[in-house]
Amino acid sequence: MTSSGTVLVASDLDRTLIYSSAALALGMPDAHAPRLLCVEVHESRPLSYMTETAAGLLEQLAADTVFVPTTTRTRKQYQRIRLPVPTPRYAICANGGHLLVDGLTDHDWHASVLQNLSAECAPLAEIRARFTATTDPAWVRKHRVAEDLFAYLVVERELMPEEWLGEFTAWAGERGWTVSLQGRKVYAVPKPLTKSAAMREVARRTGATLTLAAGDSLLDADLLLAADRAWRPGHGELADGDWTAPHLDALAHRGVAAGEEILRRFGAAAQIHRATVPGPLNGAADALPDPA
Repeated sequence: MTSSGTVLVASDLDRTLIYSSAALALGMPDAHAPRLLCVEVHESRPLSYMTETAAGLLEQLAADTVFVPTTTRTRKQYQRIRLPVPTPRYAICANGGHLLVDGLTDHDWHASVLQNLSAECAPLAEIRARFTATTDPAWVRKHRVAEDLFAYLVVERELMPEEWLGEFTAWAGERGWTVSLQGRKVYAVPKPLTKSAAMREVARRTGATLTLAAGDSLLDADLLLAADRAWRPGHGELADGDWTAPHLDALAHRGVAAGEEILRRFGAAAQIHRATVPGPLNGAADALPDPA
């Protein structure tokens, strides 16, 4: 069931809502640092965090909206994350290649994605071969394939030749692929493989009348453009390029503080929409009367 006031929040995770210890950007004195909640453990070690304040804001947001985690992570990588909310009804993984419904893959959606990739861009094998032919083990630590949909490298950025990224980006672009540098990872992703397409599908299914989004990287740009309102933090690939759009708010906040501020902005926008659009908000905890 949907209503005229349904708000959909599609947010990137890494370096948008959750942060590794290296990305926290805690610039204040130690005694003034925020309390942190670990939301991901990998190989028995804590990996990703959000502030406890952000956790409370996310809990309220998930109660009031259709909250959709939206990530380039594989399904396996996403399932390591333990956000402080019930399992979201929808989640977008592999940059839109997989749509999860109640934690399970929507196979019809995935089949439609594969059909689009086959028709519109060069095959993954060609991209992988170019990665191998043009890179050097002196600065590439790992070659990886994600969900048989896209590829990425783990690199030593200080050793990576400056001209290589531009040359590879141009070559891949001619073949229908996008290249994104995020931290120590260089992603090559098919242009038709987008978070925005999956977000639109969730909006269609839920009848959302307002879509909100946030993200920090080039792979989030299509998502931010497709949303009704969008935010980006003061760090990351988009901030470094001073990327903007008419309906985008570019925040000054950096690191884990940006995640907290983004959640505040999501909540405020949803609250305003709820107040101005008649009818109960789908999924809102305060939309239905208390039982007698």
